Amino acid sequence: MNADAPKRFLDKAYSVRSDEETRALYDRWAEVYDEELSENDYRQPQRCAEALAALVPPRSGTEVLDVGCGSGLSGIALHAAGYGVIDGCDFSTGMLEKARLSGAYRRLFEADLNAPPLDAPDAAYDAATCVGVFSFGHVMPDALDDILRVVRAGGGLVIGLNDKFYQDGALTAKLDRLERDGRIADRKDVHGEHIVGTGLTGWVISARKAA
Repeated sequence: MNADAPKRFLDKAYSVRSDEETRALYDRWAEVYDEELSENDYRQPQRCAEALAALVPPRSGTEVLDVGCGSGLSGIALHAAGYGVIDGCDFSTGMLEKARLSGAYRRLFEADLNAPPLDAPDAAYDAATCVGVFSFGHVMPDALDDILRVVRAGGGLVIGLNDKFYQDGALTAKLDRLERDGRIADRKDVHGEHIVGTGLTGWVISARKAA
């Protein structure tokens, strides 16, 4: 494997602009994704797991949906935080195969978050996490409507994203509308480390689905 390959994949992650480009990139990236992100000290999975634990403490039987689970780094962080029942979904079949090898998930399924609905019943989960899901050319903010559908009233929502998309304002505008409409409450936006090796910072946003 070319030693430069991981860096090339990471650079491309912020340039895709369509569903087709996104799926193709992540299918190719799956083999070296964990290695590249680990080398660059990717902090969001742990930060998001900690934010969820503060919002919905892990208990026996707590069910979490890891939305856009990728290779399973988020599921591994959730498991380490004490969550034992984790399902995951992703747009990339290559990433889902990698996530399956992690052993962190009860169930994995394919999902196009820009073309709902998710393959899950209403109010099926105590919480949903979306780590690195919302970005340019990835998942659009309106996907939050269906993500919230599968979370129980009073359940948790945690989103991890990079500074660039946070500053774009599309996601925060959607969250503002959800707050005004009384669909989420107790929202917190916390700035911090994202991918340390690249110098990119990011945000962890947590909220509770309103009863």
